[in-house]
Amino acid sequence: MNIAVFCSQYDVAEKYRKDAETLARLIAKGGHTLVFGGFDEGLMGVIADTAHRAGGRVVGIISERIKDSAYKLADEMVVVRDTLEMNQELIGRGDVIVVLVGGIGTLNELTDVLRMKKNGLLDGTKHIVIVNTDGFYEKFKEQLEKMNAEGFLKKEVMDAVHFADTPEAAMRYIEHNGN
Repeated sequence: MNIAVFCSQYDVAEKYRKDAETLARLIAKGGHTLVFGGFDEGLMGVIADTAHRAGGRVVGIISERIKDSAYKLADEMVVVRDTLEMNQELIGRGDVIVVLVGGIGTLNELTDVLRMKKNGLLDGTKHIVIVNTDGFYEKFKEQLEKMNAEGFLKKEVMDAVHFADTPEAAMRYIEHNGN
C-alpha cells in the first residue's frame, strides 16, 4: 500500500520526531511504500531516512523550486512544477493519507484533501488518518466536529477522517481499514 505522509519540513520537538520515526519504521515493516514531500530536512527528512534505513520503499514528490533539497536516497523522486501539482501527486499516489504535525503547508495539504473529499474528487474509500501527537490536532478535531454538528461538513468527510493518538494506532487503523 502507498502511504502518503504530510508533515513538517522543519526540525521540531523530539516528541514529534520520535513519532515520525515510529511511523516510518511501521510503514517499512508492513511492506508499504512511503510517499512524501521529497524534502531532505525536518520531519520530511526524518521520515524518509528512517523508512529507508528500515528497508522501506521511499517515493518523494518535490516541486521544481526546491528540487536541490530533495531526499537523495529516495527510490523514486518525482519533480513537479509547483506545490499545487505536488499536493495533487501526493494525494493521487497515496492509498491512504497520514498527517503528522506540521505548519501551514501541512494544513494546506490536509484541507486540500478534505475539500477534494467534500467535492467527490477523492476516491470514496481513501482514508485520512491524523496522528494527534500530544494533542497537536485537538483544536482542529474540535473545529471539524463543530462544523459537522452545524451542517458545514458532509457526513462522508467526517467519516473519512480518523484521529489516532499514536503512530501505532494509526497503522492499526490503516491495516484494518486500508485499501
